[in-house]
Amino acid sequence: MQRSSTQSLNLSSEDNPTAIHATSADSGTEQAVPGQGTKVSTQQGKFYKGMANKAKTGAQLSLSNARLVLRGEVISGSIQVIDGKITSVDSGHSATGEDLQQDFLLPGLVELHTDHIESHFAPRPGVRWHTLSAIQAHDAQIAASGITTVFDCLRVGRDEDDLFIPGEMLNLANALELATTQGRLRAEHLLHLRCEVSAPDALAEFRQFDKNSRVRLASLMDHAPGQRQFQDMAIFEKYHRKKDGMDASSYAALVERRVRHSEIYSQPHREAIAAACKARNITLASHDDANIAHIHEALGFGVSIAEFPTTRAAATEANKRGMKILMGAPNVVRGQSHSGNLAAKDLAHSGLLDLLSSDYVPSSLLHAPFVLAMEEEAMSLSDAIRLVTSNPAETVGLSDRGEIKTGLNADLIRVSYQDNVPFVKSVWRQGQRVA
Repeated sequence: MQRSSTQSLNLSSEDNPTAIHATSADSGTEQAVPGQGTKVSTQQGKFYKGMANKAKTGAQLSLSNARLVLRGEVISGSIQVIDGKITSVDSGHSATGEDLQQDFLLPGLVELHTDHIESHFAPRPGVRWHTLSAIQAHDAQIAASGITTVFDCLRVGRDEDDLFIPGEMLNLANALELATTQGRLRAEHLLHLRCEVSAPDALAEFRQFDKNSRVRLASLMDHAPGQRQFQDMAIFEKYHRKKDGMDASSYAALVERRVRHSEIYSQPHREAIAAACKARNITLASHDDANIAHIHEALGFGVSIAEFPTTRAAATEANKRGMKILMGAPNVVRGQSHSGNLAAKDLAHSGLLDLLSSDYVPSSLLHAPFVLAMEEEAMSLSDAIRLVTSNPAETVGLSDRGEIKTGLNADLIRVSYQDNVPFVKSVWRQGQRVA
């Protein structure tokens, strides 16, 4: 088969990535992106860029006879969209537009913390999938779950036994940029740097992202044994020794090394990364806060989100001090934490839950609010949906999305609810059908 000169793609099938080379649609110059050997011509780059801007061509969308989940209420009504923006929200039945047959119409979900991209890039130990292909598969699952804005978590800092090698997270970030430029993605992808501050190379790896404008969120985490998530050493042993098949001496060496590194590196890395985030206006989160002292420490670094607090005392103090509390949606769906810590639904019943993240199960981000509203009756459906739409959008400064409201982006999902499980039927991002 003969290819045209405007579609010069060379996709390698090697397991170990080398580099993605792409021609910039703006400058026509070739840029190298770590990944797997890909070349894109200038003409093709312009084609992809045009596809990415397709929502700005005067397109219109009308959706009627839906149960609109708005701030503070759910009404039967219709909406109009022009050029990717919501232009009207009306109650009552409309004779025009696509009939949604009284399905729910929700704002597109906003995901702040998911490392699910890793499972597509590294589907088996020692296996690396083609980077662009992995990103596309991840994006397809994200969009089909109703998520229209996703902060992909990339780990920064690693221990000697880490599954990923230096440079692979930067590789994924650069490939995400290329995929976005080429119009391959359904959702909007931003970056959340998960900074393992106890790792010797955490600060050096963080600085590799100094010029990446997609980094909008960073979290300061320390998974050393004996504190935070692993206050209970039995949990740490189960998580590492039993899962990885370590013998007693290897496990003891791991514990000693992790504790020593935490004592040496955690504080200076927290200080340096927090200062960099303040300078770049990057929202900062703490992680696995276990006590009041952890909350006060986080506040001193300018942290505004408490991710996965492990005790009620920490969650209560975070709430008192004005921090937003983020918990895992899988925790809500399962009814408990996978590591034996706080149950998110208990915080919801106490008014101590502000944000949800899908963490490791994308579909849980939609499922969890329905559990809280319909099964737990911890809050109204409108308020539950805010945990995954307007609340996260507002927390990270995305003022153009998160609600069904005139003037905002038409990021929308059509959802039916049967047998206690929500089902995504359609997804629009900026008025364009993407799933």
